[in-house]
Amino acid sequence: MLQVYLLRHGETFWNADGNRYCGATDIGLTPKGLEQAREAATLLQNIAFDAVYTSPLQRAHHTATIASGHYPGIIVDERLTEASFGEWEGKTRAEFIAENPALWDAWAQEPDYVRAGGTGETAVEIVTRVDDFFNEILEKHPNGTVLVVAHNAVNRFYMAWKLGMPLKNYRQIVQENSSVTLFSLDAQGEFSLLKLNCRS
Repeated sequence: MLQVYLLRHGETFWNADGNRYCGATDIGLTPKGLEQAREAATLLQNIAFDAVYTSPLQRAHHTATIASGHYPGIIVDERLTEASFGEWEGKTRAEFIAENPALWDAWAQEPDYVRAGGTGETAVEIVTRVDDFFNEILEKHPNGTVLVVAHNAVNRFYMAWKLGMPLKNYRQIVQENSSVTLFSLDAQGEFSLLKLNCRS
């Protein structure tokens, strides 16, 4: 049984500025985001990890470094990069809906095959790459414990898919900045959600 501690990165400057969509844009952590990462480190300090994996984006990598207690040999994996939100990146939801409400409606109803922001990724593309990552680490650590630091959309899409939810319902799963979600994967890849959105 693989135990996965799934951590969302700390607050970014765009999160703090009206929750602008970061997507694949490489935005740094705010002082609050750094403090949130330190809080996560306290929460995780007694857990012995076999490996630590992170998205290459600085907000996730920085969070991973702090939250893991500066674990040696953190592994960067491109498949954990946040969803590309195309033309929506850098804008608030209110701003880009006002620009093109039909595109938002299409994405909200069927993100599986609609490109986010017109030029970004589809939900199926996101789930495919994230699932490929978790299948690989399940093979590497079939009875291990790992820390994975990634992003709001990729984390929620993966969990929605593994829980059998329609992908359009991914926003119904809450994962706040630097919150910890714990799940397990058995030898057949069966997903069990053990804890969600923990801050203490």
